[in-house]
Amino acid sequence: MKFRFILLSTLLLLLACEEKEQVDLIVHNAKIYTVDSLQSQASAFVVADGRFLDVGSSDDILERFRAKEVVDAGGKTIVPGFIDAHCHFYNLGLNQLRVDLNVTQSYEEVLQRVVAFQEEKNVPFILGRGWDQNDWALKAFPHKERLDELFPETPVILERVDGHAYLVNQRALDMAGINSATQVEGGAIIQENGELTGVLIDNPMAMIDAIIPDYDKSTKIDALKAAQQICFDYGLTTVNDAGLNRETISLIDSLQKSGDLDMRVYAMISNNAEDVDYYLEQGVLKTEKLHVGSVKVYADGALGSRGAAMKAPYSDHEGHFGAMVTPVADIEALASKLAASRFQMNTHAIGDSANVAVLRAYDKVLNDGDDRRWKIEHAQIVDLEDMHYFSRNIIPSVQPTHATSDMYWAEDRVGAERMKGAYANRKLLEESGMVALGTDFPVEQVSPFLTFYAAVARKDLQGYPEGGFQPEDALTREETLKGMTLWAAWSNFEETEKGSIEPGKFADFIVLDKNIMEVPLEEVPGIQVLQTWLGGKKVK
Repeated sequence: MKFRFILLSTLLLLLACEEKEQVDLIVHNAKIYTVDSLQSQASAFVVADGRFLDVGSSDDILERFRAKEVVDAGGKTIVPGFIDAHCHFYNLGLNQLRVDLNVTQSYEEVLQRVVAFQEEKNVPFILGRGWDQNDWALKAFPHKERLDELFPETPVILERVDGHAYLVNQRALDMAGINSATQVEGGAIIQENGELTGVLIDNPMAMIDAIIPDYDKSTKIDALKAAQQICFDYGLTTVNDAGLNRETISLIDSLQKSGDLDMRVYAMISNNAEDVDYYLEQGVLKTEKLHVGSVKVYADGALGSRGAAMKAPYSDHEGHFGAMVTPVADIEALASKLAASRFQMNTHAIGDSANVAVLRAYDKVLNDGDDRRWKIEHAQIVDLEDMHYFSRNIIPSVQPTHATSDMYWAEDRVGAERMKGAYANRKLLEESGMVALGTDFPVEQVSPFLTFYAAVARKDLQGYPEGGFQPEDALTREETLKGMTLWAAWSNFEETEKGSIEPGKFADFIVLDKNIMEVPLEEVPGIQVLQTWLGGKKVK
């Protein structure tokens, strides 16, 4: 009898196991924020063939499924993989090869870093990025005089933090053929007493770009892989790269297909006629990891370099309005051209004049019944009278850390009245019904936790200001999480495949060491990503 009982028990156990559905991965004992339409929470999910198969309670999932890999999350918080709705992924990788000039306290510190870099690397062409004169005691543009003394024969090109200005030495100016008589529309070549200072803003920078030697293919691949690892470490599983040429897009596609690059990339095509026409003829390119269906346009420059196009003069620079780097007529013509295609138009607009020019161009060619989801990238300073243009068809793609970076000097630039529509995330959300959130890295830091903190707390890392910067435009935690996941996916036409933890979507998720939705806000910037999973594959 005892033998029969053991045999029967064994058979029943084997039968029960056979009845369970075989899957690739089970994750249980977690606090899961699904970001579905009901903002549901769960404690377990199942992954098969790289996608979520089922989501529910740990008891139910473990009872119905068996897996090759079972992960006990130990009660940790899990959220969908973060999507950075506006960044420069490839440039982040290239930045690892350049002088890091971020967070400098003076121009002298910039020079010291460049000297140290060259002593170590001894390169024939010195490139750097990250300086910001607004961080210095003397908030004035630097002058090339010291660079000329230190590097009389070696070209030096130092890019401002926002990517809208260069500081270059005389050697670089000579190579580019730039002198005091050179004129370029859509920007400025700064002079003092009739002599070049070495600072170029917006469109004249293209003359410098033309002399910068290209990297070889191996270096480009290394740069993309370096950027990927940095992003995975921060829990990013999709990046919207705001401006890539055809060559780089093709390289990314080939690396993804060969398995050498896993990051999902929503690539905005840089607005040059040859590349735009090529993709318009080919049509939208969509794979599981690459989406090429939009064009990145620059309407104006940046506020920090006074290149943003304003309706009225800058408050701290009499008679200066900034500049449109793409003429309004060209923006309107491109909008009409893209409206006749399936491609999105995603336009950088900082100043209130640039914003209304782009909003009107969009509004003119988009029909209310269409589902086009065109974006205003940054939507940084918008006249309150123009807010009504935003909708589900004209989406604000904003970067919350810009507000906490710029808050020390922004009002000096534009005055108190225009600040009412500046960095206005709440107002933009109310008009459009959603905001796609990003960082603009490497202009800002890569960390999405700084994005989250800035959006909700509206403070810097020192807790300033006490009540938050223009706190009426703060977002809730729930809205912010959606902006970094589901809403960002929706803005990319990808809401059916990513942005939430739901059956049928890619199994992109991250495990956090703290609960981002419950810990005190001041702890959010220090949250660590314990694991990053992409398509059910652990990549960190």
